Amino acid sequence: MKVLVINAGSSSLKYQLIDMTDESVLAKGNCERIGAGGHIGHKTADGRKIDRDVDFPTHKEAFLELVKTLTEGEGKVIDTVKEISAVGHRVLHGSEKYKTSTLITDQVIDDIFSFSELGPLHNPPQATAMKACQEVFGKETPMVAIFDTSFHQTMPPKAYMFGVPYEYYEKYSIRRYGFHGTSHRFVSKRYFEVSGSPVKGSRIITCHLGNGSSLAAIQDGAVVDTSMGFTPLDGFIMGTRSGGIDPSVVTYLMNKEHLTPDQMSDLMNKKSGFLGLSGISSDMRDLSDAADKGNERAVLTLDMFAYQIKKFIGGYMAAMNGLDALVFTGGIGENSARARWMICREMEALGIKIDDEKNPACSGKEAEVSAPDSKVKIWVLPTNEELLIARDTKELVGLK
Repeated sequence: MKVLVINAGSSSLKYQLIDMTDESVLAKGNCERIGAGGHIGHKTADGRKIDRDVDFPTHKEAFLELVKTLTEGEGKVIDTVKEISAVGHRVLHGSEKYKTSTLITDQVIDDIFSFSELGPLHNPPQATAMKACQEVFGKETPMVAIFDTSFHQTMPPKAYMFGVPYEYYEKYSIRRYGFHGTSHRFVSKRYFEVSGSPVKGSRIITCHLGNGSSLAAIQDGAVVDTSMGFTPLDGFIMGTRSGGIDPSVVTYLMNKEHLTPDQMSDLMNKKSGFLGLSGISSDMRDLSDAADKGNERAVLTLDMFAYQIKKFIGGYMAAMNGLDALVFTGGIGENSARARWMICREMEALGIKIDDEKNPACSGKEAEVSAPDSKVKIWVLPTNEELLIARDTKELVGLK
């Protein structure tokens, strides 16, 4: 039984085909520049690669090319599209309605479209991709929606409400939602598997650190708080996002620079964070290289990143009355020993102490990197959101 996992963007269609008998990836790729040309990059498990330009006016043409590449020519891994038992779709925003993964119906697609104001960059193309998938595969092939927001739906009101008039929560659903839920769910579950720790009574913090980053405080296996808020802009500084700032900065800059709301949103989402502060790059690797050469703004950016995360960790420890484990994942969390060290240093008073020998040696691998005398266990656990999506899809459609 094979599950096709889809992660659609406004002009892209990332995919993986996973054989659920052993959870192996048969092929993966990306259809890019949809609506503005088109290109497909495709790689099979045995190392065959396809790179070619194809015209993709819409997501439908991208799906057709995806199917063709999986079933024909050098990239072939299956004989027919009928070998695909189900399709799992990543969805950014499920509002308050979708608290778990769900089978996709026409109503679900309409709902995802209706949440577009909450996820304007992601929800419309993801719903569009579902319609295109139905056209290509037919409605007889079951599809499942896995929502980034659903894992965080266990937060209590005291954690997700904002201090604005309550009527705006009632009218517009203004609240903290949280994102990267698929990743936080995968690595928190994996932590309990590899550590052997019981879920009941547990207090862990998962740190998904990448170009977009967030933390989640997880107690008894359920999220009690998370750093991203109404949108993925909130929290701490990221690749190009500002993270949380004094709201008055927004209105002040809009007045001073004569910016529209859309221009201000663009500034905070695409021109801030690592890029805006350093003036160098949005990539942690570039900043680390620049910091090593003495670039003061690169050093400042890295210091701010670690400092802001430290404060979230301390706050979540207070909220949960302690901490058993700190888990790092995501592109930075998994691969930057420097970032992990900067975040964990001078945290001994809270029982957090990283091992300076284990930490650099484990990047990209599952490993415990806490010092022997650390009261809080520190883990590096690579995330696998696609596998979690495939597992949810298999479970919901009842595949054997």
